[in-house]
Amino acid sequence: MQRIILHIDFDSFFASVAQQVNPLFRKRPIGVTATNGRTCIIAASREAKALGVKSPSRTYEAQGICPSIIFVPADFNLYWKISKTFIKICSDYTPYFEIFSLDEVFMDITRTAELFGGTQGIIDKIKSRLAEEVGEYITASFGISHNKLLAKLASGMNKPNGIVEIKPQDVQSVYKNTELTDICGIGSRIQARLNQMGIYSLPQLSVAPLNALIAEFGNVEGHFLYQVGRGEDDRKVIPHTEAPDVKSAGRNYCLPQNEYNTRKIYQNVYELCEEVSLKLRRLNKKARGVGFYLRGDINMGVNHTTGQYMNTGRELFETFLWLLDSENSEYSVRPMIRNSGDLTFRNTDIQSFPSILTYVRQISVWTYHLEDSSNIPSSIFPKQQREQKLTEIMDKINERFGTHTIRNGFLLYADKLTTVPNGFMADRYERKTFADTEETRLSNLKD
Repeated sequence: MQRIILHIDFDSFFASVAQQVNPLFRKRPIGVTATNGRTCIIAASREAKALGVKSPSRTYEAQGICPSIIFVPADFNLYWKISKTFIKICSDYTPYFEIFSLDEVFMDITRTAELFGGTQGIIDKIKSRLAEEVGEYITASFGISHNKLLAKLASGMNKPNGIVEIKPQDVQSVYKNTELTDICGIGSRIQARLNQMGIYSLPQLSVAPLNALIAEFGNVEGHFLYQVGRGEDDRKVIPHTEAPDVKSAGRNYCLPQNEYNTRKIYQNVYELCEEVSLKLRRLNKKARGVGFYLRGDINMGVNHTTGQYMNTGRELFETFLWLLDSENSEYSVRPMIRNSGDLTFRNTDIQSFPSILTYVRQISVWTYHLEDSSNIPSSIFPKQQREQKLTEIMDKINERFGTHTIRNGFLLYADKLTTVPNGFMADRYERKTFADTEETRLSNLKD
C-alpha cells in the first residue's frame, strides 16, 4: 500500500498570530522581533514579504524597504498554545502525527483517509476547524505525497493556503523547477560543496554516483543526498505521543545588546546554568558532560566530561569557572579574562576585557552524558545531602509561586530568563512533557 503523507505548514505563523490577536495589525506589514529587544526580524507577515521584507533581517533594513512596518515582539508561549490546539485537531484524524517544529507537522493518513472522505476530506475538515477553533486569520499550506521528503517540499510550492500533491511520476518534472536549497536538509554549505562536485540542480543530483557522494560527505550525509536525488525517503511519521530519547539538555541565549560588563556576562552564564539544571531535574536526569560557548567579536567555546554527575546550577557554573583556567582545558575561554590567578565563584569583580575579546552577544550552555538520577547513588556526605534537599525545596517553592521566587544571591538584579518553546521545538523537556500529557489524554478518551 502506498503511503499518504501530509505535511502541514502554517503560513507566516508568528506574524499571523499577531494579526489574529490584534485586528489592527491585519492587512498591514508586520515584523516579529526577538522578545529581548535585539534588532532582528525573525518573521514577517505576508504583506511585509510582498513588499520585499525578508526574515531574518534587521529592523533598519525592513524600515528602509517599508517605513510603515509595525514591529511586534515574539510570544513563543502563545505560539505553542495555538500549536497545541492545532495538534489536538489533527490528532483526531490519525494516530500517526509528528510535530516537526512549532508551526509544522507531518501526518500519515494512509489507514484513516477513507474514514473521513479521503485525503481532500481530511484537509477540508482541518482547514474548517483551524478557522473555527484557532482563528480565521491563521492559515496553513498542505503538501501531499508518498513520503515525508516530498510532502514537505510540496507544502512550500503554493503558499499561502495552498494544497500541492507530488505523485511518484511527478518527481522528475517537479525537480526540474526546484532549487537544491528548497530541499529540507540542503543548506547553503551543502549546496556549495555539491557545486564543487559539478552538481547544480536536483536532476544532476539524481544521477550522482553514491560512492562519490559518500567520498565527499561521509556515509550518512552521502546516503541522504543519494536518496534525495531519487525522491526516496523511508522515514516513518513518529507519533507525537512517543516521548523523545533525551540525550542532552541545553540553553542558548542572545543578549539584548552586546555586553561588555564581565559581571553581567557571568550572571547570564549562571542564569543559563540554573535553567539547564532545572531541565535536568524535571527530566530526572544528571549530567556528566557540560559545555559552554560565548560568541562576541570572536567566538570561544569549551566542553568537558567530569568525573561526577551534576544537576544544579551551582555545579555547572563552578565547572565553567574551573574551565576558564587554560591549565584545565586544551581549548579554553581563558583569554577573555584579563587577570590570571585563582578565580572562584565569589571573585567576579573583573569589569573589563583584553583586546582579544571586547564583548559577548550570545551564550550557550549544554549538558550531555545524561543518566537517570535513580541510577546514581546518593551522596554519603552530609553537606551534599543538605544541598540536594535544599534544591528540592527551592524547586517546589518556585513551581508554586513562580520561577525566580527564590534565586541565588549572585543573580540579584540580573536578567530573569525563562525557557520558552523555540521555533524548532528543540527543547526535549517541552516535547517529553507534551508527549506524556497527550498519551494520558488519549488514554482517558479510550477509557
